[in-house]
Order: sequence, then C-alpha cells, then structure tokens
Amino acid sequence: SFGKSDEKIQELIDNKQYDELSTEVIDEIAKEIILTTETSMQGYKIVDRLEIITAECVFGMNMFRDYFAGIRDIVGGRSASYEKELKEARRIAFSELEEKAFQLGANAIIGIDVDYETIGDTGSMLMVSVTGTAVQF
Repeated sequence: SFGKSDEKIQELIDNKQYDELSTEVIDEIAKEIILTTETSMQGYKIVDRLEIITAECVFGMNMFRDYFAGIRDIVGGRSASYEKELKEARRIAFSELEEKAFQLGANAIIGIDVDYETIGDTGSMLMVSVTGTAVQF
C-alpha cells in the first residue's frame, strides 16, 4: 500500500524519517489522532504533554464571488461560496495540525481552538488558525 511495504513504513516511522513518507501515508496515519476542544479526555490518562502546536491556512477570496456574496448578504440568505471556502481552509488547517502531532509522536490533540480572521487592506484574505496541545495518552 502507498508504494512501500507496511514494514518499510513502520521502519521509517520508528526512525522518525517522516520526510521519506508520502503525504498520503502521513494523512492516513494522522487520521487516527483524537481531536478535542476539551482539556482532558474522559477515560484516558494523559501521560505526556508534548507541545503546543498551531496550523494556519490563508485563502484569497475571489473578487467576483465576493461581489455576489455581498449582494446575497444584503438581501439575506447564506453565502455558499464563503461557507465552502471556510470549510476548505478549516480542513487544510486541521490536516496540518494532525501531521504536526503525528511527527511529535502524539496520539491526541486537546484544547483545540479555531480562529478566523480577515486580513489585507480590503479584508480579501481569510485566515483560519487552529491551535491545540499535542499529547500522548
């Protein structure tokens, strides 16, 4: 699977040679990491708090989509284009957070906080920032 044998993948992980693993392998393994906004996990004992980790994703919003979303906002209703961008930015930020936790040897991220900001002179850029504590339980 993923072009390498399971034994070779495990050897690379054991030797912390993450740069030799494909993005697909890291993404697949990182999906096993528990994510929570809570600062503790009921039924689990945290044995090591590894590090505070963050991930950011910045997206430029399309000028025409912004214009039509602005019209929709004036007349009411939800802006599907903005919602789609927010979901994608959040997905990317969480994926990066999981990868960082995996590389630290964490099996959970606790105390997750998600922040959204617009940046730039016209607010045409959207930033999603995700922060949490990588832990081993």
